[in-house]
Amino acid sequence: MNDTHIRLPAGEIKGTVADGILKFFDVPYAAPPTGEARFALPQPVQPGSGVRDATAPGPVAPQRIRPFPALDVTPLVGEGGPQGDDFLTLNILKPQNAAGLPVMVFIHGGGFVLGSKDAPVQDGTRLAQSGMVFVAINYRLGVEGFLPIPGVPTNLGLRDMIAALNWVQDNIAAFGGDPANVTVFGESAGAMAIANLVASPLAQGLFRRAIVQSGHGSMVRSIPVAQRLVRKMARLLKVTPDAAGFRTTDPMAAAAAIEKLASPWKIDLRDDEGFEPVFGISRFIPVYGDDVLPQHPLDALRDGIGADVELLIGTNSEEMRLYFVPTGVSDKIPGLLARWLVGRSMPRAREALAAYGWGRKGHKPGHVMTEALSDLVFRWPAREFAAAHRGTTHMYEFDWRSPACDGQLGACHGIELPFVFDTLATVTGPRGLAGEAPPQELADRTHALWVRFATDGALPWDRFDTDTRQVRQLWADRTISEPIMPASQFLR
Repeated sequence: MNDTHIRLPAGEIKGTVADGILKFFDVPYAAPPTGEARFALPQPVQPGSGVRDATAPGPVAPQRIRPFPALDVTPLVGEGGPQGDDFLTLNILKPQNAAGLPVMVFIHGGGFVLGSKDAPVQDGTRLAQSGMVFVAINYRLGVEGFLPIPGVPTNLGLRDMIAALNWVQDNIAAFGGDPANVTVFGESAGAMAIANLVASPLAQGLFRRAIVQSGHGSMVRSIPVAQRLVRKMARLLKVTPDAAGFRTTDPMAAAAAIEKLASPWKIDLRDDEGFEPVFGISRFIPVYGDDVLPQHPLDALRDGIGADVELLIGTNSEEMRLYFVPTGVSDKIPGLLARWLVGRSMPRAREALAAYGWGRKGHKPGHVMTEALSDLVFRWPAREFAAAHRGTTHMYEFDWRSPACDGQLGACHGIELPFVFDTLATVTGPRGLAGEAPPQELADRTHALWVRFATDGALPWDRFDTDTRQVRQLWADRTISEPIMPASQFLR
């Protein structure tokens, strides 16, 4: 059989080859989630006749992408299309003549409401050239994937990921991958999802290592709190708040309704203690209290779930600048509004902001809010996840500062992606996330670290523990003993 043709249990697929790398796009790991299957558990792929064309990307999950000021974010999230039903698919890139190679499975970000496996920044070609079998997956988003509708299985987006990882276990050997040496990695919402999979009883044994980039296990809600969102969405869509009602909705109409909940005053999703773990970034996140996540992920880790997974976790040093610098919020928001916004997601907002300089002379309220929320939303919860994990854990900090937005974008959310994938060209330019001349040397080092970890778990710095708090600064190329952040006083 030709190298570009592979026979799978569901039928034969045809890919492409270029420069020694075989590429297979849009390979189904589950049946299309349409009709009764739209809100059902992922279903097996039905065998087909003939050869499936796997030479080009296929449809994405229903979503709407809004323009972003000052920056071109298309390389990070894709273009939001094409639309179609058969989107529970994955891409596989591998070297020719691969046999027994490490496998890296990427889960994309996008706030659980947008994004796709085909976003340019996460092109896996360089990983395949580095000796990996690379896989990237789509999954259900928004209403279909992360809304706990009565009568519908919860956490369908996470269940899709588990189905994809089971597919990898069953089929990746046909592509020259080693199913016993799988590393799952992802960024933002993808990293949050991976943190949940590490803590999920249903995902145990499906991967050996995990890389959590700007994510952690605390961005989850209890089912009762999340069902407030069910009722709100039902009112917006003018349907009953149950399976029967939501089955009557058009997927794109449901995606459009999500935009109406962007403002922080549209819905209150704080729990009984006054915390909203996403701080308004997204309304749709996984829930706990079901069979996927019987416990809060941190409690599961402390009980030893996921201890056999080797973990690399980290954040960027100025995460929230992505949200507040291009929009002008960081420079322009008045102090009272900053305090009110933070207070919509946590108690003791004033004290938390004061710990970062709010109210002091020379400290702009928006700058203080941006720094505080970088720690509250991303950096400190990631350290809590690392501390709770009972297995081998390493921690990094991505500290290279992008010169975009007149030098103010900094080490923002998502900036590590083109360095991990060695795809700097996709984010370079006047409106590029990385500015005009990002350092290729840092891409070479970061890419090599990820490949080395996925190969055998080795990293050139000590493990993280709560005494020494060893964190590797990737741009500075040094390991520090990191102090405890002020945010630690204000989160549970």
